[in-house]
Amino acid sequence: MAHHVFITGGGTGIGLATAHALAHTGARFTLVGRDGARVQDAAEQFENAQGVSCDVADEASVTAAFTTARDRYGPIDILINNAGITPSAPLDRMDLSMWTLCLAINLTGAFLCARAAITDMYANNWGRVVNVASIAGLQGGAYISAYCASKHGMIGMTRALAKEAAKKGVTVNAICPGYVETDIVARAAENIASKTKLSEDEAKASLYAKNPMGRLITAEEVASAIAWLCTDGAAATNGAAIPMSGGEV
Repeated sequence: MAHHVFITGGGTGIGLATAHALAHTGARFTLVGRDGARVQDAAEQFENAQGVSCDVADEASVTAAFTTARDRYGPIDILINNAGITPSAPLDRMDLSMWTLCLAINLTGAFLCARAAITDMYANNWGRVVNVASIAGLQGGAYISAYCASKHGMIGMTRALAKEAAKKGVTVNAICPGYVETDIVARAAENIASKTKLSEDEAKASLYAKNPMGRLITAEEVASAIAWLCTDGAAATNGAAIPMSGGEV
């Protein structure tokens, strides 16, 4: 039976690339995001998919999205926690609202979705949870203290839930990319260029300067790793935080 895959931040970037990477399996997709029109447009790229508006930081919104998902495609088999934001500011100039929002979306959102999905997986004695973390969850980074905190927390939650779920046929893993060629990175480069004398290309290059490969990671590369973690062949990989940074970490 084809798996039901629930992907947050599913309208673009890594989330959408992951759906494409899993499409050959015959999976059914619920793609969610705050931009309802975007995820609906994304869903039209697949034979069996729906786009659902959802704010992962809001418990009621998450509950409603999972209800809509199950009503159409049944229990959740695979959860990809991909939704996230990347605010930046020196700590002494960071507003509490920025800190709170980053943790709410990146970490609490992953918790709310995992909690909503895991009961389906336990009932079926099979499931996959893949959390899209970051190398910022494995090391520090200047001006991104909130983002680092959220991704360190996501990796900690990954490892804890992996222990709980291990004997129930469910694996929980994290993928930790470096800078990925997505809209988020494009906006980050624009922000750097606006505050420095760098061009946007130079600003983008500064983001991956520590990557030994000397380039951005592609969304498709990250999606390929996520897709593998969703297979039966990856059943022994549990609680992992896998770097994808060209050797930076």
